[in-house]
Amino acid sequence: MSQTGTPTNRTAVDLPADVSKEILAKAQENSAVMKLARKIALPGRGVAINVITSDPEAAWVGETNAKPVSNPGLATKIMRGYKLAVIVPFSDEFRRDLSSLYDALVSRLPAALGKKFDNTVFHGAAPGSDFDTFAAVTAQSLATDVYQGLVAADTDIASHGGITNGYVISAQGKGILLGATDQNKRPLFINSVAEGAIPMILGSKTEYSKAAFKAGTPAVIGYAGDWTQAMYGTVEGIKVSIADQATLKVDADTEINLFQQNMFAVRAEMEVGFRADTTCFNALTATV
Repeated sequence: MSQTGTPTNRTAVDLPADVSKEILAKAQENSAVMKLARKIALPGRGVAINVITSDPEAAWVGETNAKPVSNPGLATKIMRGYKLAVIVPFSDEFRRDLSSLYDALVSRLPAALGKKFDNTVFHGAAPGSDFDTFAAVTAQSLATDVYQGLVAADTDIASHGGITNGYVISAQGKGILLGATDQNKRPLFINSVAEGAIPMILGSKTEYSKAAFKAGTPAVIGYAGDWTQAMYGTVEGIKVSIADQATLKVDADTEINLFQQNMFAVRAEMEVGFRADTTCFNALTATV
């Protein structure tokens, strides 16, 4: 949803900083990418990130011989903050009970922001040229042999200098992994059927995200990668404001006049950036 123009008599009030901080914390909990990637400080003008493209090499030398000089390969990427926003309307009845409003904010807004951020990193069009996505990473099929597909992803990531240390799996991917068994019909990725969860895949941490799924033939059901090669940053966290005299344009044919309809709206926005060495990530695919 977006707001149209600049309505007359519009009033907006920023919520207390502690509310904004909790919404940011919850957004991070709702985002698998934010859980696994490194967080860095991001100034409003952006920041240059040095990326190591090759490691220095040591060599054996004899006594009194000159020691070798080896410089690592370096490249520079710019991380910029791009604005991610959402407006959620509420009825005035929420004002009768502040705890209900607070609970609604903390549950609805972080989920919307976290899901959109993850979806953009995994599949979506980048909001700008200084924002990386996994839309074109190497794909590994789990359709024929789940275990071999995961090993192939691990091998490919290693060939690009990475070490697989985290997986993001969709709900559809979870079902495929739960169904993977050895020749004796024993589950490969859980200790017992009663657990019903997959905390680790090939020794690496597993996170779940609906945003990791993309329909297709085959469908993308998750991602594997070296998350030390991915980082995100936010500028000033999340800003949250309330307005009760604005007009919201829901779609081409629908508008909401908050004052006239006894409603108010909460706007949450954040400037966030994401950068990664995308060669150190693989998409996991299957037929679903």
